[in-house]
Amino acid sequence: MDTVTLTTASGVDLFAMLGTVLWYALRIGAAVQVLPVMGGQTMPARARLILTLALSAAMSTVLPAPPPMGVDAATVLGVVREFTVGISIGLMLRLAFEAGQLAGELVSQGMGLSFATLADPLSGASSPVLSQWFYLVFGLLFFTLDGHLALVELLAGSYGGVPVGAALPDPLALLGAVPAFFGHCLRAGVLLALPVMMALLAVNIAFGVLARAASQLNPIAIGLPVALLVGLVLLCLLATELQGPVQGLFDDAFSAARGLTG
Repeated sequence: MDTVTLTTASGVDLFAMLGTVLWYALRIGAAVQVLPVMGGQTMPARARLILTLALSAAMSTVLPAPPPMGVDAATVLGVVREFTVGISIGLMLRLAFEAGQLAGELVSQGMGLSFATLADPLSGASSPVLSQWFYLVFGLLFFTLDGHLALVELLAGSYGGVPVGAALPDPLALLGAVPAFFGHCLRAGVLLALPVMMALLAVNIAFGVLARAASQLNPIAIGLPVALLVGLVLLCLLATELQGPVQGLFDDAFSAARGLTG
């Protein structure tokens, strides 16, 4: 084989490898784009691109190569399908973090901190400080429980259920899985905040009764600092018990994401 032929063959192999990596990058990049902690606006676009290409290149060496595709409508549908599966997987994990932010908003109402807001790294909008606290706790627990490794395993396993170029097993189930899990996350967020909410409600009722009994007592000047102090103490106690419920919520999120790809 002469030098020209060898160079041409090497170039063809290189473009084939690049095409394989790009096909895997579609699904992985769509998932990273909506993932909490590891994606979205919490990471720069360049970092997300590097992470996507690194994961795609690594998976392309152990997963089967995608079938050859031409420039036609089938290829366009394949690209849309890859984006759909990736975004659905990322949304499942994002909804788990939204449960924590919902708990933070509910607790902040009882503590009188609903007016203290910060920029939300997930959506870019403003959210209460306690929502950001729950978000950081969820993020720390995600890495502590090796959620990032489970995420890589989930993305690699999704190609076994829905390979590149294959049709979705049940599109209606895919569309209905995210709203179904959203209700579960709402319930989990309320249950996380419920003990602190009930305690703060009792504190506010007690100061309301005292204000009616003694008009000299100002419920805002006295009750608000006490509710804030009680809420901070309860949050410290809650932080020691969060690992079990959050781990269960993450397990449910990964199970729901696995169910998307059969």
